[in-house]
Formats: sequence, C-alpha cells, structure tokens
Amino acid sequence: MTRPKHLILLPGLLCDDALWRHQTENLKDLVDVQVMNLTADNSISAMAERVLAAAPATFALAGLSLGGYTAQEIMRQAPERVERLALVNTNARADTEEQRKTRLDLIKLADIGTFKGVTDRLLPNLVHPSRLEDPTVADVVKEMAERVGQQAFKRQQEAIMGRKDGRPDLEAIRIPTLILAGRQDLLCPPKVQDEMAARMPQAKMVLIEDCGHLSPLERPYATTALFRYWLS
Repeated sequence: MTRPKHLILLPGLLCDDALWRHQTENLKDLVDVQVMNLTADNSISAMAERVLAAAPATFALAGLSLGGYTAQEIMRQAPERVERLALVNTNARADTEEQRKTRLDLIKLADIGTFKGVTDRLLPNLVHPSRLEDPTVADVVKEMAERVGQQAFKRQQEAIMGRKDGRPDLEAIRIPTLILAGRQDLLCPPKVQDEMAARMPQAKMVLIEDCGHLSPLERPYATTALFRYWLS
C-alpha cells in the first residue's frame, strides 16, 4: 500500500489546532497535514460534510474524541476517500441518558452566560493527574477552550448528543486503522476503544501509559511516533 500524501486531523470538544501542534510540525516531512475546524455545525453529519468539502480527494484521517465521532461519520459518508484511519481517545457508542443530561446542563449554564471553558475543576477529567500543573498541557487546554468559545461549545455538545451508535458500522471499515487510547482516559476508557478494535478487521489498538483523554498533547512524542508508523 502506498503512503498517503495528505493527513486530515480532527480536534475534540473545545479543542483547536493546538491539540495537534506536535504532530503537525513533526509529520510534515511525510505528509501534507491539515487540521480541520469542527466549531461551525451542530451535528456530526454536518461536520463530516464540511470536512469532506474541504479535504483532498483521498487522505489519511485521524480524529480525537468529537473528531473521532466525525471520522466515523466520514467513513459512513465517503469511505472510498479515506486511505488510513486513526481513532484517538474516542468511542463508537451513543451517549447514555446520564451523559445527555450532563451535556444539557452544561448547555444551560452556557446559555445563562456562565461559560468558563475548561476550569481547574474540569481539567482532571481531561488530562493525567501528573499534568494538572504542567503549563505546556494545562494552559494549552484552557487557551483552546477560550478560543473555541461559548457558542461553538453549545453546537459541539448538541452534535455529540445527537450522534448515533456507530458500533454496527465498524465492521465495514477495512482500511489500516490505529486505535489510540490513554491508559487513564476517564472520558473514553480503554475498554470502549478495545470494543471498537474487536469489531474492525484491520484495526490495531495501542495503549499509551500515563495518559488521559488528550494524548496528542499529553504524550506528543509517543503519539507522533505511532502516527509515523501508521502512515508509513
């Protein structure tokens, strides 16, 4: 199989291109790298359509969390355009009722003007405990959330709540696939990523140790090294 010429990277909730900075800088000798914006739409299908409209004819595709949900939708809409797939700190399940309630509560808070992005209270859900005081991680997470902002946060939460259970569609994905999990990811624990790998004929799952939900930012060298292997 020939190496892809283009790599599309999809950020997670309240994230932007800073999430993928290390990969963008250190993979450009292999591929043309483009980070897409997932802040303009309130459905996963619309996000996927927007990415496809801006993407090259064929490409490798990697998405984290919300970006992973969008990547799975791209595989439903235009599988022939994706040469390789990486699903990073994500899952294929729909939200539970409890998760939906939590998201609705957060949207209500944002509606009444108390949106504060990622606070010190929320940060432990996103990153490994060892990085809570690390400005190269914690400050970047907070700055990304501030840039994404209140209105885009609401759109992204609506999109996540409305996503389908994608598990039945995974078996149809028959391209080289990397499933990347953080051992200490509280939002998408390894068991839900292992569940995806078990359904996908060409998937390989890799656990990154001492890592939470944002592996490209928390463990940039490990993530980039794994991407180089996946792309090559």
